[in-house]
Amino acid sequence: MRFILPLLLSLFALTASAQNVPAPVLAARAWLLLDHATGQVLAAHEPDARIEPASLTKLMTAYVTFSALRAGTIALDQPVPVSENAWRQEGSRMFIEPRKPATVGELLRGVIVQSGNDACVALAELVAGGEQAFAELMNREARRLGMADTHFTNATGLPDEQLYSTARDLSVLAAAIVRDFPEYYPLYSEKEYTYNKITQPNRNRLLWLDGTVDGIKTGHTAGAGYCLIASAQRGSRRLISVVAGTDSDAIRAQESLKLLNFGFQFFDTVQLYAAEQALSEFRIWKGKSKEVPVGFTSDFVMSLPKGQADKITATLTSQQPLVAPVQKGQQVGTMQLALDGRVLGEYPVAALQEVPLAGFFGRLWDALVMWIKSL
Repeated sequence: MRFILPLLLSLFALTASAQNVPAPVLAARAWLLLDHATGQVLAAHEPDARIEPASLTKLMTAYVTFSALRAGTIALDQPVPVSENAWRQEGSRMFIEPRKPATVGELLRGVIVQSGNDACVALAELVAGGEQAFAELMNREARRLGMADTHFTNATGLPDEQLYSTARDLSVLAAAIVRDFPEYYPLYSEKEYTYNKITQPNRNRLLWLDGTVDGIKTGHTAGAGYCLIASAQRGSRRLISVVAGTDSDAIRAQESLKLLNFGFQFFDTVQLYAAEQALSEFRIWKGKSKEVPVGFTSDFVMSLPKGQADKITATLTSQQPLVAPVQKGQQVGTMQLALDGRVLGEYPVAALQEVPLAGFFGRLWDALVMWIKSL
């Protein structure tokens, strides 16, 4: 059973004229632009190509540490002994010392602001007893988040043949940090951090170039090139860009800003339907009610090209036969959205009311009618 729905244009806040502008071409190996509210990819190039994540790995190091903080297994003010192994880490460091314990809070800033490999290892040893065990936690979280093309082998991002990810997976991770840990995400906007009388700046140049950018992480190795995941919020909209494999620090910032500006300029995040808004009613069999109202249990929003709202068409399809009992919130069908004849996606719609079983004779009658219809 299919229903064609007109979209209520009063729900839209799109005023710009229709624009069909191609996505920008960036001087990078791979990139992706994500709308945080909807999870839609607005532009991408080689988003599923395997890349070396370099220090972007530290996003997962922080995510696992944030999870341990929330679980109460560690605390921000907890002193952490610094091992010889952590102290001797190569590459970028926050300069912790074996005879001077650092707190979890200090180490987190060392990871996030200073990109310290020594801080990463110290946290890995605290949370999991060692870096190898910590990498298992990282991979477990990656699987849970749906990062299907990612594998971690260390907490730092130092090169390893078995350490890899993709622009798409890294956008999922960045979005998860923003969504799951709003209490810690502001650490990514700190422009510098001083530890052991050494002040180091955040390597994310966009924190200085664009006041709407509030995170999140840079990365660089010879094999990975220069990489940057950035997030910006303008008004109520948040976009996340992933740019990997540029030739310089300046280029990764320039190309990331180009991608973010494209998304804000040519797209709007639009509420199509409100939570609990009845879109239609579906026939239901063997229930106390003959029909059940259907819709979405939360506000349904999408990113759409500016000025394209009036071209959206929606088609509802009911699961058939739909047989009682039906619980409120249970999926009972799908909605397909299309723009200019191009399918944007299919989305589950739910029952907005509970429908219990009818009495014996009501069920018997519906069973008979269903049998006749099946002949």
